[in-house]
Amino acid sequence: MIILVSAVALVDSDGRVLLAKRPEGKAMAGLWEFPGGKVEPGETPEAALIRELREELDVDTEESCLAPLTFASHAYPDFHLLMPLFVCRKWQGTPRPQEGQTLEWAMPARLRDYPMPPADIPLIPIIRDLL
Repeated sequence: MIILVSAVALVDSDGRVLLAKRPEGKAMAGLWEFPGGKVEPGETPEAALIRELREELDVDTEESCLAPLTFASHAYPDFHLLMPLFVCRKWQGTPRPQEGQTLEWAMPARLRDYPMPPADIPLIPIIRDLL
């Protein structure tokens, strides 16, 4: 089974990337990830990100502000994850955790300091090269 999840590297004016720590009770709790979530049936990856950013972080952005960067394809024991990663530098509001997660702005050079799910790790050098 393939699960489609859309993720974003939110980049602030200082060149930092927003990471979210998965809360207790969720799969892979305690690991840091790029914000995003599952793409619902009939939804585009961009629409899913706009929805997830509003639900998870209380910020609004537009499809024109989401630039596709790369994707992850990773086989977990129970499913295969396909995850397009977008970059976003423009949004309205200040990211605030809405679902019990912890947020942290990280310099690209320090992204490897954060324990992440296996699918996210190959995205780090691509983000670092971009920024």
